[in-house]
Amino acid sequence: MRSVGFVAPQTMHFAEALPLQCGASLSAYDLVYETYGTLNAERSNAVLVCHALNASHHVAGEYIDQAGSTGWWDNLVGPGKPLDTERFFVIGVNNPGSCFGSTGPMHLNPATGRPYGADFPVMTVEDWVDAQARLVERLGITRLAAVLGGSLGGMQALAWTLRYPERLRHCIAVATAPNLSAQNIAFNEVARRAIVTDPDFHGGHFYAHGAVPKRGLRVARMIGHITYLSDDSMEAKFGRELREAELGYSTQDIEFQIESYLRHQGDKFSEYFDANTYLLITRALDYFDPARAHGGDLAAAFKGASDKSFLLVSFTTDWRFSPARSREIVKALVDNQADVSYAEIDAPHGHDAFLLDDPRYHALMRAYFERVAQGK
Repeated sequence: MRSVGFVAPQTMHFAEALPLQCGASLSAYDLVYETYGTLNAERSNAVLVCHALNASHHVAGEYIDQAGSTGWWDNLVGPGKPLDTERFFVIGVNNPGSCFGSTGPMHLNPATGRPYGADFPVMTVEDWVDAQARLVERLGITRLAAVLGGSLGGMQALAWTLRYPERLRHCIAVATAPNLSAQNIAFNEVARRAIVTDPDFHGGHFYAHGAVPKRGLRVARMIGHITYLSDDSMEAKFGRELREAELGYSTQDIEFQIESYLRHQGDKFSEYFDANTYLLITRALDYFDPARAHGGDLAAAFKGASDKSFLLVSFTTDWRFSPARSREIVKALVDNQADVSYAEIDAPHGHDAFLLDDPRYHALMRAYFERVAQGK
């Protein structure tokens, strides 16, 4: 199987303001995106891939001027891969509010001439889907073959079926949930507190101070990363292995390899991710709850999407978005007599399994996209 090769991001400008769920609107804005494969003459083979928390539009391929810049789902998307770019036209969009090129907190606020910072409007999953829909329409695509996403991306895929049911045929939602549990909201809040209490945060306007709240970002990433891994995978990879041969008897220095790993992940994250973006995206995660407008009735929320085809995938050791949460979605769809397939993969990797090259998982995805390609 080959890569899509070297790719270049594209930018699409929108002069018309985007109305947001919070009551505000995002004035003229840019969306950065990438495409892979060729759109067929009927414009019927387009697949939109929605990104998760710390990912972007760069789904597959590499950047010619940036070593190690392989797309975050490159093992799934490409020629001969489960999402085959020789058959499908794949679109990856960077959501507004992100820090990878689309208009976000680091960009200038036209009302002030200064970076938005903490003044960037709060966004929701539904807002992102509305922005994506505008871009897809601008590309001349009236109906997507499928919308695909994992984790937070899976929430966006589900939201597509609720907001634009007539504009897609298939929804593939992997390792996701119909809303966050109280425990998940709690993890997000601890991460946000780590950021906003960093002295370098400056109320979200740290750009003006020439500062970056790296300490808070490091801790936020460490907290998040723990939740993406299973206990079994951490035990298998690190166990109680010491960094040095002997104990150092220190309360502050690194003693265990797992500590070293988490600090490395935190350091790396703090170098490329924006603190305000982290706050915005985790809050969007918290807010997603399509059943809320229907008195908590998830089946009622999905009533208008009953003519779509769905694939839901979960992983047994994913405790952040457990299989039970996917089964809630499946039940709501079955209650509406929707065409739904569900797979629960016995994988040891925790939440991160949706990004990894598990043969059973990829065989399932390949088989489902074969169905999509055949127009079933």
